[in-house]
Amino acid sequence: MIQLSRWKIILVVLALALGVWFALPNVLPANVRERMPGFMPSNTINLGLDLQGGSYLLLEVDTEALATERLNNMVEEIRLDFRRERIGFSGLTPEGHGVVVRLRDPAQTDAAVRVLNNMGEFVAQTGQRDRTVQRVGPGVIRVQLSEDALQAQASAAVEQSIEIVRRRIDSLGAKEPSITRQGRDRIVVQAAGESDPERLKNVIGQTARLTFQMVDEQNSLQAALAGQVPPDAMVVPTDEPGEPFLLLKRRVLVSGENLTRANVGVDQMQRPAIDFRFDGQGARRFGEVTAANVNRRFAIVLDGRVISAPTIISPITGGSGQITGNFSVQTASDLVNLLNAGALPAPLTVEEQRTVGAELGADAVRAGLISTVVAFVLVLAFMVLSYGFLFGGISVIALLANGLLIMAVMSVTGADLTLPGIAGLILTLAMAVDANVLIYERMRDEVRAGRPPILAMDAGFGRAMVTIIDANLTTLIAAWIMFFFGAGPVRGFAWTLTIGVVTSVFTAVLITQILLALWFRLRRPKALPIA
Repeated sequence: MIQLSRWKIILVVLALALGVWFALPNVLPANVRERMPGFMPSNTINLGLDLQGGSYLLLEVDTEALATERLNNMVEEIRLDFRRERIGFSGLTPEGHGVVVRLRDPAQTDAAVRVLNNMGEFVAQTGQRDRTVQRVGPGVIRVQLSEDALQAQASAAVEQSIEIVRRRIDSLGAKEPSITRQGRDRIVVQAAGESDPERLKNVIGQTARLTFQMVDEQNSLQAALAGQVPPDAMVVPTDEPGEPFLLLKRRVLVSGENLTRANVGVDQMQRPAIDFRFDGQGARRFGEVTAANVNRRFAIVLDGRVISAPTIISPITGGSGQITGNFSVQTASDLVNLLNAGALPAPLTVEEQRTVGAELGADAVRAGLISTVVAFVLVLAFMVLSYGFLFGGISVIALLANGLLIMAVMSVTGADLTLPGIAGLILTLAMAVDANVLIYERMRDEVRAGRPPILAMDAGFGRAMVTIIDANLTTLIAAWIMFFFGAGPVRGFAWTLTIGVVTSVFTAVLITQILLALWFRLRRPKALPIA
């Protein structure tokens, strides 16, 4: 165990060289890092929200609104399919997560059930359709959305919302935001350096759902405002001058999901506008719709509000168009960012928000630095007093190498350093020398038993190794459990603890072993000073 193996020396030298290489940007000024060549590492340890200051938001995805929207789509789907199959119905009544269908002629029940069974889609997790069809009486059928389908939709909506929120925050220029899922339908957003949570809420909270729908010109808007809304239509507020409301067809002709690009442009009056382009499917659908509705109005609806309702002069077949309205350069730019990031699948509600000031973060950094230095000095004093300058000094060298490797790994992985993470680092310092304590105490026992120095050193490393692995493996398992099941600061603590456990075993065993072997080869002592 105490022999100078070539592979051990190569491994240690390579690890320390990579450690210096990747940790170097942390000690260089920002202007120097910006001028470094492209092959040089530039990643530094990211300070978390509690150290740098910034904004914290706890968001909840409105999965119930998602279920309601799916139910409304199902009602429209049933209405269209029944009309196409000439199945008369007297009512489509939403009830819970289902709809009750009442037929005019009970004799058409079998035909209606057949049509309903062919509707919907399959749920990937179960392989079953997303709805069930039940006969509940003569000419009465209940169509119910399955719980598996609703749960799969809600889970997918949360994951999609996380990605969209990430793209929106990136458009603000926030550095390394932390966006994580919490529980079944919540999202935690931590934007270090972003001190205005209201700005975050405005950018994140807007659903940005863009739809293109035809204006209903066959029915009366006044009658609809009085409460007589046709089943296939809806009243929507507008930004159009002189038209506070418009009556629109419920059916969505093209949606923002078909957008491939949006950017700020100008209209014919040189006012800010939004230019957009559809993908192949959206361009084809948009061309068909505009060709079939020349001289009719269609509405561009954003988050349930009409922002423009132009008249179709001629078919638009190029797959691109322009949205005009009362935009300023800033509002047009914000809207472009939202459209390019994508629409949220469901509304987000803010459950909690808080701001950590930059001065509080600076105080936390100072406190963390002081506590780390104090912990290091106390560990150094303990090792030197307990095992002398040689063995204690070697442990301190291994400890410094451990800190270097931790810094390098955190820089490469982009990990956030938080106050709980600093606690994990301090705990790592104690655990790192714990391995040395086990090795040295075993050496002392062997010396007292009369073993010569070389055998005592060899036994110290060989017999203590099992205990070191067992102790650190249990700590590693606990850290993994905290990382996978914890959130926020708990994950930060678990991540730094995991890195520290791996690097401390490497440095406390291999580096200590190599340094002691070099000392023994040079001095050939008759007795170990550790005794």
